Amino acid sequence: MVPKPKITLYFDTVSPFAYEAYHILRNDPIFKNVDIKYVPIFLGGLMNKCSNTPPMKIKNKDKWINIERLRWAHAFSIPIVTDMPSNFPPNTLPVQRVLAGIEASQSQSAVITALDALYKSYWALGQPIYEPAQLRSVLSSALGGEEAADKVLGVAQTAEVKQRLVENTDKAFAEGAFGLPWFTCTNTKGETEGFWGVDHLGQVVQFLGLDKEVSGNGGWKSVL
Repeated sequence: MVPKPKITLYFDTVSPFAYEAYHILRNDPIFKNVDIKYVPIFLGGLMNKCSNTPPMKIKNKDKWINIERLRWAHAFSIPIVTDMPSNFPPNTLPVQRVLAGIEASQSQSAVITALDALYKSYWALGQPIYEPAQLRSVLSSALGGEEAADKVLGVAQTAEVKQRLVENTDKAFAEGAFGLPWFTCTNTKGETEGFWGVDHLGQVVQFLGLDKEVSGNGGWKSVL
């Protein structure tokens, strides 16, 4: 039996482009037969390892980011706030540690459940998920109650989970990442390559040998 193509998507909820990549992977039928793993990292840590300047500190690029994220959202019909969320970019550690704790101890479906809710709250509705009360509220709704939310929030403070997020970030860096979204892809021949950016999803599709004709989304004209 021919193995399925695989994608590991490294993400941080602060990145609008990682959100857009996640939304496309989750919803576009092109990827229905791909094994996809979602791995939380800390983008600030990755930028430090790469000696990379944060985009918001680069003149002109800080303005371009807001324009570009809206272009891709429009192209792929991705729900997203028109204005950048307040206090952008926020400290992502609390949210990423929660997600790292879920990724380490539960299934990928649990990661997806939490991530769907967090991304919707932050990038589609503009809610401050980095504030403790809002984070707890979103998790309570997504995970089935305050008890479940408090459990994952508690686990996120452990040394083991903090180290897990560091290790995830180190692994992304070792695989070539210098920004997000980062895709590590393995095709049916067993060949593995890395790709950066939602604007390179067309190359991901080609490398994995996927059938772009199964998608009815006109956004692919922008990348293929």
